[in-house]
Amino acid sequence: MTNPLLDFSHLPRFAAIRPEHVGPAVDELIAQGRAAIERLAAADAAPSWESFVQPLDDANERLSRAWSQVNYLNAVMNTAELRAAYNAALPRVTQFFTEQGQDQRLHAGFKALRASPAFEGLAAARKRHVENQLRDFRLGGAELPPPEKARFLAIQEELAKLAARFQDNLLDATNAFGLYVTDERELSGIPADVVQAARDAAQREGQAGAKLTLHMPCYLPVMQYADHHGLRERMYRGFVTRASEAGDPKWDNGALIARILELRAEAARLLGYRSYAEVSLATKMADSPAEVLAFLDDLARRARPFAERDMAELTEFARTRLNMAEVRAWDVAYVGEKLRQARYDFSDQEVKQYFPENDVLSGMFRLVETLYGVRIRQAEAETWHPDVRFFEIVDAGANRIGRFYLDLYARDGKRGGAWMDDAVNRRRIGERVQAPVAFLTCNFSAPVGGKPALFRHAEVNTLFHEFGHGLHQLLTQVDDLGVSGINGVEWDAVELPSQFMENFCWEWDVVAPMTRHVDTGHRIPRELFEKMHAAKNFQSGMQFVRQLEFALFDMGLHDGPAPGSAADVLDALDRVRARVAVYPVPDYNRFPHQFAHIFAGGYAAGYYSYKWAEVLSSDAYGAFEEAGVLNPEVGARFRREVLAAGGSRPALESFVAFRGRKPQIDALLRHNGMTEAA
Repeated sequence: MTNPLLDFSHLPRFAAIRPEHVGPAVDELIAQGRAAIERLAAADAAPSWESFVQPLDDANERLSRAWSQVNYLNAVMNTAELRAAYNAALPRVTQFFTEQGQDQRLHAGFKALRASPAFEGLAAARKRHVENQLRDFRLGGAELPPPEKARFLAIQEELAKLAARFQDNLLDATNAFGLYVTDERELSGIPADVVQAARDAAQREGQAGAKLTLHMPCYLPVMQYADHHGLRERMYRGFVTRASEAGDPKWDNGALIARILELRAEAARLLGYRSYAEVSLATKMADSPAEVLAFLDDLARRARPFAERDMAELTEFARTRLNMAEVRAWDVAYVGEKLRQARYDFSDQEVKQYFPENDVLSGMFRLVETLYGVRIRQAEAETWHPDVRFFEIVDAGANRIGRFYLDLYARDGKRGGAWMDDAVNRRRIGERVQAPVAFLTCNFSAPVGGKPALFRHAEVNTLFHEFGHGLHQLLTQVDDLGVSGINGVEWDAVELPSQFMENFCWEWDVVAPMTRHVDTGHRIPRELFEKMHAAKNFQSGMQFVRQLEFALFDMGLHDGPAPGSAADVLDALDRVRARVAVYPVPDYNRFPHQFAHIFAGGYAAGYYSYKWAEVLSSDAYGAFEEAGVLNPEVGARFRREVLAAGGSRPALESFVAFRGRKPQIDALLRHNGMTEAA
């Protein structure tokens, strides 16, 4: 087969995919999809699962699988040629799925199936898929009159283009920044491996000194350890002005933000909703924006006193021990690290030496094998970069359950952050079960100086988090595409398995076996681990209200009239900060211009999901704390009732099936050190 994007016989053929394959493959698969829809619409027989739902799933899956490869490559191996091919095809893909969501013939088919006696004979997972489809037709504009349908379609196409451009601007602005430092005094305090990587980067470009960038493996340690106040401020300014008029105007996301919010509000009105927040919540556990705002306000009331205490301690330490009259935004991480070292007698850099990549992976896999009775082993596959690794999960009988790619290191042309994407979803095809495949992506430091990659403990948490998402996708036992894995899971519950996994990073019996000092080979000392544990909730109040700031800002933007300009958006953020933030940020801070979660991701009017799901995940982990964190019986129950169930039933039902009751907030507060009287 000449076009690798049209080959679905095996794993994606990443080594063969070229930008010129994208357009022809998309056109071919859209044509096949439209032909399938016409055949279904012309059928005389009453729709059934086998004659109606399954053929539609077949047609959509082929396009979705090909597009997932293109979308993922555009995120991790971005080039001018691939970006052009992606952006050229994106409107056609968006149009196909939006038109399908408005197709009255398909909508009528699902309504007829729902009303037929055959519906009652369907398995619960299939019933849920049909119900979800009916909801999604309504949210897709299927019930609108023709003029409004056309307008809704145009809105979705424009929103897709704007989101892609938002992400491109952010990536370009991040990649374009380079601060070349030739004065050794300015590098004081920065870890040696970070300085070495920066020197290597400068040398590759024929420059003297060290090149500091805004990629996380460089930016975070500079802000945390650099003694030079002016250097920290320059790095901070570069970071918080990315993709804004305060940085390089050619990548300014300001106008895009205003337009995105305007279009979302218009789409909501077309569908008969008061706000876009109501549209977003139609597919989530939370019932209304008011319920979400009450939830966030309650958490803010509980957390703010702890955040204020954290900031007061930081300010006092800076004044008395560092001779700093005030703590500015670019000082917070630096002073925080100094205070933690003084209070708990360890540093992140010291801990990092105990977490080499292979030992961390082996320990994480061993945990999953113990809890869920599976085995994880390295496997072979074509990849998009030499650093990418590939693994498979098998059961006790060596039968394949799922497979995943692991792309751990930051690099130019790769989107920042950490995430999980699906490559292939589990489904039954005749007598055969199609095993799922996932992409797991992080942005950690690559190996430096002949040593293995070393992870900060926070990065170990991130890796566990993303693997939790991966396990939700890979350990599903649901055979129907629309509710398999994370498909069909309410978005405010989708973080449950990921945040749940983070808890194990604080258990001695899990952490100790996955550590090995990069030089001595020794395990992490119990004394050092106890110091880490004592510091677990260090500044957790500040971190907690920071997340609430993002969530309140997001929900406020989407639960009312759209702001008219980027300046109005910044004003909205300032009002939220006045309520919950505990330290000021400079006027040039342009955080919204980088908030890809809500402007280019799936979290619009949904960022609260992190805290909502943390209630679920903390409470779920409480069952392991009660029975033993490595208890395979509790692990088997969590796998069966939560991970395996996927989207086949409401998330609350899955939680209750595992925990035996509805979720309670106590464990969340306890895990964040917020149980004492405020």
